[in-house]
Amino acid sequence: MLQSHYPYFARKEAPKDEESYNAQILIRAGFIEKIMAGVYAFLPLGLRVLRNIERIVREEMDTMGAHELLLPVLSPKENWQKTGRWDSLDVLFKLNARDKKEYALGPTHEEIVVPVGQKAILSYRDLPLGLYQIQTKFRDEPRAKSGLLRGREFLMKDLYSFHATVEDLESYYAQALVVYKKIFSRLGLTALQVEASGGTFSQYSHEFQVLTENGEDTIIHCPACGFAQNREINTQQEGDACPHCGKPVHVSAGSEVGNIFQLKTKYATPFGLTYTDAQGATHEVQMGCYGIGISRLMGILAEIYHDDKGLLWPESTAPFRVHLVVLYGQDEAQNKLLQEKASALYASLQSHALETLFDDRMNISAGQKFAESDLMGIPYRLVISQKTGEKVEVKKRNEQEMNMVDFSDVIQYVSIKQEIDMTQ
Repeated sequence: MLQSHYPYFARKEAPKDEESYNAQILIRAGFIEKIMAGVYAFLPLGLRVLRNIERIVREEMDTMGAHELLLPVLSPKENWQKTGRWDSLDVLFKLNARDKKEYALGPTHEEIVVPVGQKAILSYRDLPLGLYQIQTKFRDEPRAKSGLLRGREFLMKDLYSFHATVEDLESYYAQALVVYKKIFSRLGLTALQVEASGGTFSQYSHEFQVLTENGEDTIIHCPACGFAQNREINTQQEGDACPHCGKPVHVSAGSEVGNIFQLKTKYATPFGLTYTDAQGATHEVQMGCYGIGISRLMGILAEIYHDDKGLLWPESTAPFRVHLVVLYGQDEAQNKLLQEKASALYASLQSHALETLFDDRMNISAGQKFAESDLMGIPYRLVISQKTGEKVEVKKRNEQEMNMVDFSDVIQYVSIKQEIDMTQ
């Protein structure tokens, strides 16, 4: 992508009306734009990050044998009345249409996926079944002041599983725990598996929490044995004995990146979701649900991966892998040679599947180009100038060291370093 043709949304300063760091840095760097409290537009750079997060999540959902679909955002009041959540769910956005009927904007999709699943589930041969989507959700949050961490409109992956027996549900649930850990690891995040209340869904659940000083949840956790619980079900204080191993626990702030619930028959019962077993007997279907906040993850990555100059995206989620920067001088003939060299390198990077933002802009100072590059947080910066001669200056965004590499070796150098960094 040529930067001279790329829309520029970055700002010189962070917005004054944002309390959370993730919103401040992502708006300043040109990844998102605030439309109103809790609602953000994802700009071209931000959308590329979202798509990378989605790709990783989709790949891991495939390993579970789940099938992707897309459910509507708008849902009928009657479905929510069946489950009792039309009146009990306080974050539900409700709409009145011209036909006098009432509708809801989906904050979650149990009320829709169960009737849809009914069409495919007749006998035990149709189970288990996993259906997931990546869809926009709406919640009427009373205090939407945490940027992408708690919005009124957000992007979420929600998986729903259907089972013949509790044992099969528990087996699938255990598989989901493993897959979720892999997803967060691939995203560059260390997520604790935390026991939590199931809220309106079930008696208990598991959350995945990333420890961060700006997190909105309080987590009691033991580094020695891995025990972790949410504050809402654990009142221990810093240094108290871990209930599992006796070592001291820590109390830390955390941000939730995912959660999973064993719904059992909570939503099968009101919709009459049943199957027939091998003997012809009818049973209610067992269910589980598994959520990951896609846009929320982008905010958490920004909270964790940054320095005083800007963002530091992990390679798996960065909008581009390489930022190729050309520093032009006053000599037009020399500038033409620099352009030719840079264009050839750009073509080579692209042909090797190294997504590259090519800063080919003229009349922009080196200082401004470097400042913008640091702000965007692209993992590798390659600099070509009259000063670099027949070499390319290569710098990793999260490292101070710069290396001079021959043009012919740049692709191999970046690829090898990328493999080393991603295995560490």
